[in-house]
Amino acid sequence: MRITAFMGSATGHDPAHLQTATTFGRDLAAAGIALVYGGGRVGLMGAVADAVVAGGGETIGVIPQHLADKEIAHPGLTTLEVVESMHVRKQRMAELADAFVVLPGGAGTLDEFFEIWTWQQLGLHTKPVFLLDAGGFWQPLVALIDHLVDAGFVGAHQRAALRIVDDLDAVRAATSNWLPPAPKWTTGREPSNGAGLERA
Repeated sequence: MRITAFMGSATGHDPAHLQTATTFGRDLAAAGIALVYGGGRVGLMGAVADAVVAGGGETIGVIPQHLADKEIAHPGLTTLEVVESMHVRKQRMAELADAFVVLPGGAGTLDEFFEIWTWQQLGLHTKPVFLLDAGGFWQPLVALIDHLVDAGFVGAHQRAALRIVDDLDAVRAATSNWLPPAPKWTTGREPSNGAGLERA
């Protein structure tokens, strides 16, 4: 199994975020799950990768050339793919994933999250997407998403397919009974009503 993880290139002000990243990487290695991520050695990205490497796990980094040129790439990964652009990076990380987990991060992490969640809604992939909400970091985002549901811009079944978890064990449990939501557009005219919901 491979999990693509999105997370910050900074560590943030709260030391708990660094601990979350380190624990997640350690747990990936212990479970024999490969890490796919953005290939960096800095911030939470570097912390997760360091923990997987220290635990003897597999690490696959995907980094655009312009960032590799700035020596941001992690030097100790199992595999490092250098690609031509950020767009290609995200596509490749999606191809390699069996599931997606979003750790704390900033604008780039939000960009990756919203794109991969949108792709799920459109049926461009059928893989689960998780927000790793250790310490309640993502609760403001969850509140915004719930507001979008209430306002009629996100379907309730699309919201239900987005899983909020505390740790890797919850990710593994949810992945074991995952059923993808129906794509948003099923007839070419009307949004889906949500057939194909995930099992509880």
